[in-house]
Amino acid sequence: MGELPAGTVTLLFSDIEGSTALLSRLGDRYGEALSAQRVLLRAAFAASGGQEMGTEGDSFYVVFPSAADAVACCVAAQRALAEHPWPDGAEVRVRMGLHSGEPVRHEDAYVGLDVHRAARIAAA
Repeated sequence: MGELPAGTVTLLFSDIEGSTALLSRLGDRYGEALSAQRVLLRAAFAASGGQEMGTEGDSFYVVFPSAADAVACCVAAQRALAEHPWPDGAEVRVRMGLHSGEPVRHEDAYVGLDVHRAARIAAA
């Protein structure tokens, strides 16, 4: 992982909406959809200067040096998701929440209320 941006940054949290229902619908093909989602989102993160901080299941936590970069990423990612041919004609929708602030850098991550706010915005 590269040097973390300092000062005001924009945090992104994302996850697949209705992932349990999607898993039930797709069965064994859910893994294919999950892999495609990861590839599409990571391409958007990289193209917009995002730095992946963590992932778990179908969720991502990414930091951007500016709000404009984060918004550009979300727009590009949502377009890519909408255009992708999903298995069995499924609709894969990804929630994305953004928050700009000045979280505290600690070791190789960020801590503080700004991180929690970004996560709550994504979950809303």
